[in-house]
Amino acid sequence: MSTRKAAEGTEPPIESRDQLVAPMEAGAKPREQWRIGTEHEKLVFKTSDHRAPSYDEAGGIRDILMSMRRFGWEPVEENGPDGTPKVIAMSGVDGTISLEPAGQFELSGAPLETLHQTCAETGRHLDQCREVGKDCGVGFLGLGMWPDKTREELPIMPKQRYQIMKAHMPRVGKLGLDMMLRTCTIQVNLDYGSEVDMAKKFRTSLALQPLATALFANSPFTEGKPNGFLSFRSHIWSDTDPHRTGMLPFVFDEDFGYERYVDYMLDVPMYFVFRDGTYIDAAGQSFRDFLKGELPALPGELPTASDWWDHLSTAFPEVRLKSFLEMRGADGGPWNRICALPALWVGLLYNDAALDAAWDLVKGWTMEEREHLRNAVPAQGLDAPLPRGGTLQDLARHVLDIAHDGLVARGRQNSMGDNESGFLAPLKEIVESGKVPAQRLLDSYHGEWNGDIARVYDQAF
Repeated sequence: MSTRKAAEGTEPPIESRDQLVAPMEAGAKPREQWRIGTEHEKLVFKTSDHRAPSYDEAGGIRDILMSMRRFGWEPVEENGPDGTPKVIAMSGVDGTISLEPAGQFELSGAPLETLHQTCAETGRHLDQCREVGKDCGVGFLGLGMWPDKTREELPIMPKQRYQIMKAHMPRVGKLGLDMMLRTCTIQVNLDYGSEVDMAKKFRTSLALQPLATALFANSPFTEGKPNGFLSFRSHIWSDTDPHRTGMLPFVFDEDFGYERYVDYMLDVPMYFVFRDGTYIDAAGQSFRDFLKGELPALPGELPTASDWWDHLSTAFPEVRLKSFLEMRGADGGPWNRICALPALWVGLLYNDAALDAAWDLVKGWTMEEREHLRNAVPAQGLDAPLPRGGTLQDLARHVLDIAHDGLVARGRQNSMGDNESGFLAPLKEIVESGKVPAQRLLDSYHGEWNGDIARVYDQAF
């Protein structure tokens, strides 16, 4: 059983700015080492009454985690808020299974070479979830947000950092607790070859992130009723914490690179510092002060590389940089769309001609136009108007053609001789129909479900 090690006493302090840039610089890899990392979260519910299970109850979240041992997963412990060790994750060859604040079940997949491997990994994980779910009396739902639960109905997992975040969120936004407790996402982590390559991929994916939000929009219900949005999960980010979210205008500056992202992260307020098995509350405090030994939460101490890495994970922009780029715009969804998201971004970003073509589509937009599109998409989806005429649906057709060509050019085939472009099929169907997943759910709600939100659980894995 593994545990997280305390940084205190095991690492030297950060003494230069070069150490802040180091994680980004270390991420640059030759093309043959580029990999695909896919993360996906699921809502967990008791099949008997659709409630969200607590951590400790029989058949609850802890039991679900521990049941994964039959597949070779090993428990990861961390001291809970009461100081006693808690199993908060599972580690295995397919990556890490971890918990979001209200028990959302997440696979952070291994770095893989092809989309065929990614989709096989996803299939294995969901098969394992189904088998464990039968034993524990739970199901797993691929949506962007709880369709019927209030905040008060949801449990909090025994992770110290979540207690700190839960207390801090209401100070900086109205919807941060909804982000923590009620949402699910699919994310893709991708590599870059150099600082220049990183900047180009960052700009292109950031400008196109609203398209991913529209294609994967899957959160139209709040507390049992339509909420007026197609991706309420995306809307939530607009009122979570303005210091650590958004479209990052500086990414589109000509001089953008690692150093500028370090400056941004130094301006992002902290959440915590991890010492000796404990998360120390530093919410709202400055990493710049930490570098000077003037952090109020730990006066006189200097940060380590682990502290900086922890801090890099506490910003939530639409695209995030650590030692790789994270695509963060998509709602949670079912199996085929889990595979489709990495297909979209790998097709666009891992082929030079595709990357050039994708950037050409969006490079003329102003920052105001980018922000306007991002703000329109949660409610309008593919009907959102483009800056220079037409709708996002029109752009989507071009982008999917580019992604298709990029995947074909990669030439990564499975044992049947199929390339990776087939994983785009669910997205092509969405674009041709003009209906994003949330609109199909709303059609069902107003039609065959006759307003009975419980029918959404028929969508479970």
